[in-house]
Formats: sequence, structure tokens, C-alpha cells
Amino acid sequence: MSNTPKDIKQIDEAVWELPQSYKKGMRVPARIIATKQILEGMDAGVFDQLSNVACLQGIQDYAICMPDGHWGYGFPIGGVMATDAETGVISPGGIGFDINCGMRLITTNLTIKDVQPKIKQLVNTLFEAVPSGVGCKGFVKVNKQEFDAVMEDGAKWCIDNGYGWKEDLDRIESKGKIEWADASNVSERARKRGIDQLGTLGSGNHYLEIQHVKEENILDQKLAKKFGIFPDQIVVMFHCGSRGFGHQIASDSLEIFAKAMKKYNITVPDPELACAPFQSPEGQDYYKAMACAANMAFSNRQVILHRIRESFSKVFNNTPENLDMHCIYDVAHNLARLQEFKIHGERKQVVVHRKGATLCQGPGNPEVSKLYQETGSPVIIGGSMETGSYLLVGTEKADQETFSSTCHGSGRTMSRHEAKRQIHGEDLQKDMEEKGIYVKTMSMSGLAEEAGFAYKNVADVIGAVEKAGISKPVCRFSPIGNLKG
Repeated sequence: MSNTPKDIKQIDEAVWELPQSYKKGMRVPARIIATKQILEGMDAGVFDQLSNVACLQGIQDYAICMPDGHWGYGFPIGGVMATDAETGVISPGGIGFDINCGMRLITTNLTIKDVQPKIKQLVNTLFEAVPSGVGCKGFVKVNKQEFDAVMEDGAKWCIDNGYGWKEDLDRIESKGKIEWADASNVSERARKRGIDQLGTLGSGNHYLEIQHVKEENILDQKLAKKFGIFPDQIVVMFHCGSRGFGHQIASDSLEIFAKAMKKYNITVPDPELACAPFQSPEGQDYYKAMACAANMAFSNRQVILHRIRESFSKVFNNTPENLDMHCIYDVAHNLARLQEFKIHGERKQVVVHRKGATLCQGPGNPEVSKLYQETGSPVIIGGSMETGSYLLVGTEKADQETFSSTCHGSGRTMSRHEAKRQIHGEDLQKDMEEKGIYVKTMSMSGLAEEAGFAYKNVADVIGAVEKAGISKPVCRFSPIGNLKG
């Protein structure tokens, strides 16, 4: 039975709108990017939470939810909101606890014939090199002063200290460094949680995957060639963020914001939407601390890339340079950024919250790396570990209509508890190996939580953003090896 509200109106083939009359207090309409099939399968919490977001102070144009949207903390996961930088608020619920959780994609010149015979050795080697699971610690040891540099310099600190190539920086969103980071805004408790986690995958839906490019899955030959993608190629994709460090920064800020709302006389329809004026001391302190978590996450993924290169070098007895192990891109999907957009004909600075939503910028956008000015920014979308993942590019329509945002994954349709009730991790691992996907995990329980049937069909989600015109698919990747936390 569909949870779709009767008030919803279809605006376009894959765009739907809840009017302001849907709920008292909505300052703007709420829009959902989805096909009719996806819309009808969305849980009721999406409509409730998205309409709550539309009530927040300073919100511009629309509260937006992507097709992978599902119920989350305060905001639906897949939620996008832009607030006026002068009069609006910033809300940690619109960014998430795993600040700068994101995706990175790496090419190789290896083919399926090269890798298939060594897939178990490769996955086992990576499993040893990239710690995973709850509470895991990384191999990079830093002191307090060095961790401050990580927080403020991001991936650049890693490159300067030998964990990567100089070219990597041009292939990371914002060159792997959020400029407004200020380590003095980070609590001691957050520091303790983050200082030993560089180069770690973590748990939950985080993964590292060896993927195969099937010829029939190259969806745009011209763009694929520009990105160095070719038939039968092996690529590597991984998904992780700022770990316990970002979680603590979010938790710290929520305590502060609960008090700040009373101070600034702000009311919200849900306490999980705790917020503060962006220009207030509390809002600015959080913004700077959030940037520290974002830089730590960029650094974390940079160290993981370094370890991936080392592992491939070891297994294939060749240098990463000779294996053409280039980073295509690294893009965040849990972040708030100060950006400028044209709203009602006027250029305006806004704070764009993306929670489970990916930065997606069209060709010619001045924020896009010079490498991708002609193509638009690369967008990396992970599906479930059984179904495959995608590389897309941004479009001008995304810049114009969704605050340069698109989906971030396939989106859950089932709770972790229910997934574990339906399958045991050992059985899932065996099933996947029979399908040609070799999996290593620290937790069989955690593996069961991520079963493919617990997620939407990623092809349907990609189809929705393509029909909406906000992203253009380039290639689909099929998993052959997977590391899970």
C-alpha cells in the first residue's frame, strides 16, 4: 500500500511537489525526485520529514529529496536544503552524523582476466591493509599537532607526507580541503575519537569494492573514454567518511544547538531539526568544526587510496604508476557548503545542506576542477554490494533546479534489524561467492544488514535522476570482490 500523500502533484516526469498547504508552517514547497514507482514505495517518514524541513528558517526555493530517499535523523536521507546565508539557519540533522561520508573511484589498466585468478589474494591483502569494523584503528600515527594539520589541510597533508600523488588533489571535491576549517572549534572528546582512525573503512554500509567494467555497461562511450574507462577493465570504489570523529562533532553541536534555539527564539517541528542561525557564534563554530570533520574524511580516503595502491602493487608485482592507478574523483554526500545560486533571478549566497545527497555540477561550472570543466563533475553512486554501482556526471539542470545535487546511492527499503532477521551473514557470503563476488567482513551480522534485498534497485534510482535531467550516466560497474566492516 502506497504512503504517497494525496496532496502531491506531478511537476515533470520524475519531479513531484508537496504544496505549502500540506503542513502548517511550511515556508516553501517540498519536491521529490522520483519515478512514480519509486515515489509509491517511499516510507511515510520521507514526506513527514521533508515537509518539516520546509519549515526551517531561511529555506530557499524547495526542500528536496532524491529518489534514494528514506527516513533519517531529522532530515530524510537523500535530503537537500539551501538556507539564506544571512537570515537562515544551519542544521546538523541536514548533514548527518558521518560528516563527509563519501565515495572515491580509482582506475587501473588491469582487466578481468588479470584479476579474476587473483581475486581472493587481492581481497585478502586489502582486508589486511585497510582496517574495518567498529572501533578499528589506522596505521597512520599522528600526534595532536599533526592531527590539527589533518583537520585544517585535509588531503594535502596526506600528499605532503607521502600518502598519495600530487595529481590526486585535482581529483577530489574542493581539492580535498575545506578552507573554513578551524581545529580550535573541535572538542577534546572528538579529537580522541578521530586521532587514530586515518586509513580505516569503519562499519555499517561502508565498503571497499573491486569492480568489473562490462562492455555492455558502458553507457556513454565518449565520456567513458575521457575518464579512462574501457571494456573489461578493473576499477576500485570505496565508501567511508569521518568515522567516530564526525559523529562526535555532530553530537557536540546538537547539545549546543538545543540551547541556542531558546536563545534565538527558534522553534522547529521536530527536535531532531535542532539548528542555529548560520551567522551566529554557535552556527559558525559548528560550520568550522564540521569542515574539520570533512577534511579528516578526505584524509581518511586519501590514506585508504595509498593502501589500495600498495596492495595492488604487492599482488601484481608492479608499481601503482605502471598499473595506471589514477583517482577519477572523490565526492562527499554528507556536507553543508556555502555556495552561490541564482534564486528568483538574483544571485544569492546560501548554505546548501546535502544529507545522503551528492554534489553534482554541470559543464562550465566555475567550482568544477579544470579536469572536468567539459564533462561536468563526476558523480559516484554506490549500489548494494550485490547489484553494482555507477559513474555519472553533473548537468546544468542540477545547477539550476536542485542546488547542484543528486542522489548518493540506492537507498534502504528495509531496516537493518529486518535484514538480519531474513538472512544470516554466512549464508549471504556463500550466496555472493556463488554469484562471483568474493567477500571478506569483520562482522557476519553487519554483512547481513547490507544484503542487496534491503535496498532499492540502483538502476531505478539512476533512471530517476536521469529522467529528471540532473545527472547523466556514464558507466555501470559490477562487483567481483568486496570488503565490509
